[in-house]
Amino acid sequence: MNNNNQATKSPSVPRDKQNDYSENMAATRREFIKKQTGVELQHLAHYSVAPTATAGNIENFIGVAQVPIGLAGPVRINGEHAQGDFYVPMATTEGTLIASYNRGMRLLTAAGGVKVTVVDDAMQRAPVFIFTDARQALQFGEWVREHFTEIKQQAETTTSVGKLRDIEQYAAARMRYLRFNFTTGDAAGQNMVGKACFAACEWIQAHYPHPGLVRYNLSGAMDTDKKHSQLNTLHTRGKRVIAEVCINGELLKQSLGVSAELMFKMRQVSQVGSVMAGAINTGAHSPNAIAAIFIACGQDAANVAESSSALLFADVDEQGNYYLSVTIPSLIVATYGGGTGLATQKECLEMMDCYGSGKVYKLAEIIGATVLAGELSLSAAVLAGDWVTSHDALGRNR
Repeated sequence: MNNNNQATKSPSVPRDKQNDYSENMAATRREFIKKQTGVELQHLAHYSVAPTATAGNIENFIGVAQVPIGLAGPVRINGEHAQGDFYVPMATTEGTLIASYNRGMRLLTAAGGVKVTVVDDAMQRAPVFIFTDARQALQFGEWVREHFTEIKQQAETTTSVGKLRDIEQYAAARMRYLRFNFTTGDAAGQNMVGKACFAACEWIQAHYPHPGLVRYNLSGAMDTDKKHSQLNTLHTRGKRVIAEVCINGELLKQSLGVSAELMFKMRQVSQVGSVMAGAINTGAHSPNAIAAIFIACGQDAANVAESSSALLFADVDEQGNYYLSVTIPSLIVATYGGGTGLATQKECLEMMDCYGSGKVYKLAEIIGATVLAGELSLSAAVLAGDWVTSHDALGRNR
């Protein structure tokens, strides 16, 4: 009998049900992968964090990825929560990135600083309730509106921090999609709102008095977790942050080598290009700043998917001053919980006084200001012809 189609089963990664977050188990797994692949993990095995501290953040721990962290700044921020000059840690492997943000930050500081405002705050879970027909789904939607207070009470039994703000409703076929909007304090809150929404949905299912409800799913995909959506751009997911500055035309010319008029005209051209491309971002590269700060500061890196959306607006006034703003509609950040308490991540947050409770809006404002610095610098570099030459001098092109 030919057994060629019966593949030998590969061994499972070693685990210890009693104490899996130990240095001994980390070393055991490193030795295991060496036997399986022939690769010795010399660099992954060097770290200062205790394996026990990673419980809740990772499984099958074997080591750490050492991503270079650079320092950008200072940038002057005139926020409601971030006020003063800040140095921003950014983790990246892209040469020229820190230098570009530094250049933009110098200009923003010279212009008097960035005005940053958090204008909205909401984290979602979006269950779907399925009925036998559309009329029953409509009746259910009316019942949900009438019983919002009770639903809110049930949701908030699971958390001391999360607060149910409102419930959006969307109808399609025989389904009723409910988008629960929570505030989540200093946590990003996806797990928090998932648990709260589950409690609320179980209560709804047990107390809804009318016939026709077939079932519900805790997510009907309208929360668009870990992916971009136009709904999030319009309605916010996480923090909605607006950073803006007005720069004297002469200062702009001296600092970046381009005029306010040229910057404004090319912004119009770029807007058209963005529309033609179907882009979710009308700016230059806001995810560069967001991803670099996320990695340095223990944020969920996959949330760059939602956070990457951005809306840029520019204007030139009668005096030749250049106004630029960036709106980040779905910035998902945390200063408590998740990866924020890990050793290097905590240090990076503390560097900006953004670790712990009461600091999440401050971090959001700092990220907004950093994004604006990068938009200024890269846009000017493209216009002035510095884009390629800077990569030749500092980046991978060298």
